Amino acid sequence: MTDPPTYLPDPYATQIRRLRVATLNIFAHGGGWPDRLPVLRDGFRDLRPDVIALQEVVRNDAYDQAAEILGDDYRILHQAQGKIDDNGIAIASRWPIRNAQEIDVQVTTRDMGLPTLALVAEIDLPEPFGPVVFATYTNEYRPAFEIDRERQAVAVARVLEPMVDERRRHVVVAGDLNADPDAASMRFWTGRQSLEGVSVGYRDAWGSVHPGETGHTFTPDNPLMAAANWDWPFRQIDHILVRCSTHGLPTLHIRACERIFDQAVGDIWGSDHFGLMADLVPPPREEP
Repeated sequence: MTDPPTYLPDPYATQIRRLRVATLNIFAHGGGWPDRLPVLRDGFRDLRPDVIALQEVVRNDAYDQAAEILGDDYRILHQAQGKIDDNGIAIASRWPIRNAQEIDVQVTTRDMGLPTLALVAEIDLPEPFGPVVFATYTNEYRPAFEIDRERQAVAVARVLEPMVDERRRHVVVAGDLNADPDAASMRFWTGRQSLEGVSVGYRDAWGSVHPGETGHTFTPDNPLMAAANWDWPFRQIDHILVRCSTHGLPTLHIRACERIFDQAVGDIWGSDHFGLMADLVPPPREEP
């Protein structure tokens, strides 16, 4: 997905033609960071996403890894509480970030070794989009604890649904969700099952554009993942989800979705994860 941008973010812009959303687990400073940095820096510069969900990104009082990668073109909202070794999640946006919230979604007393929380914010986009609610969150990563991922998904959804009820808004959830499309937590997000008396309906961007195709994002095909000796049962664990309206159509049409950083540059891989990027546009017609 390296086609030229359809517009440049302009503080005086009154309309835009598409919203380009990406997600990537940065892998902090692992895997030979000095060599990976130019791959990520050049890649994001060429891809030009508008909004990015970042995971395993380092931030402290003296250093900002997201800013090192993205430069001055993005506003960056970082996780503030509970980081492990300065490692957390972030939202980066070319457009203003409003009404940011950091929400604790620790729903179990089980020791995960890392905090579970969500970043939720409005991205202040011009028409025809208007404010878009954007969320990313951390959750339980160990394969055996899908029950915790289920509870965490419900906790995030319970925060998002009242925001939509207040007034009609688009909602996008993106991140490394540590579960493949068949997992209960992902079936919950995509409306295939309820959990804890709650149900929602989001469209998975990859599945919408590539029905029946695997979109593996954490795979031993990536040498950085293989070098860590993960025996990981899940492969498609990074997701971009768009909330649907009453009739089941996503409120933003998913025009494209591709993996990013899924090839080496020379012999350097950008991260131990492949990322995803989706182009979202207003639907071609209004629902009845």
